[in-house]
This record gives sequence, C-alpha cells and structure tokens, in this order.
Amino acid sequence: MAERSGREENIVFVGKKGTMSYVLAVVTQMNQGANEVVVKARGKAISRAVDVAEIVKNKFLTGAKTDYIKISTEEIATEEGNPLKLSAIEIKILK
Repeated sequence: MAERSGREENIVFVGKKGTMSYVLAVVTQMNQGANEVVVKARGKAISRAVDVAEIVKNKFLTGAKTDYIKISTEEIATEEGNPLKLSAIEIKILK
C-alpha cells in the first residue's frame, strides 16, 4: 500500500498470474476495509486488468462501481538501455 496525498490507496499491479489471483487480491483488500482499490497494468496485461475489474464488480462485489479509468503511455528502459513505450491502464474501483 502506498501513501498519496495523506490518504491510503490500495493498488493491485496486474501481471502474468491468473486472473483470479488478482480478483482475490482486490476482494481481500475490500473485505479488509478498503473503500477503494486501484488496478494497474501495462502492455499485454491490460486486458487482464479489465477482466479483473469486471469480475470483481459483476461476481464478487456487486455493489462496487468504477470510479475512473485512466490510460497512458509509460516509457521504460529495455535491458540494453533503449527507451520503450508501453501502454498503461489504471482502474479505480469503489466499494
């Protein structure tokens, strides 16, 4: 959990694991008292992040809402040191 502007923000970074692993992480944070969780992903994991948000909202926490969806381009360095642009997504889910 990261601190931002004086309030606690729960973040789930979506990667290569199965979709349900991330769904469980979001649902667990919500059940432990978090009112909001941000699901973040880059590149090929973006579609998995969308799946996670939709599964959480439609199957597990039916009262949850999407607060915002932010898309962006992030620049990272490859192993050779060359810049690489990757698409990124941030989905904020409210309880």
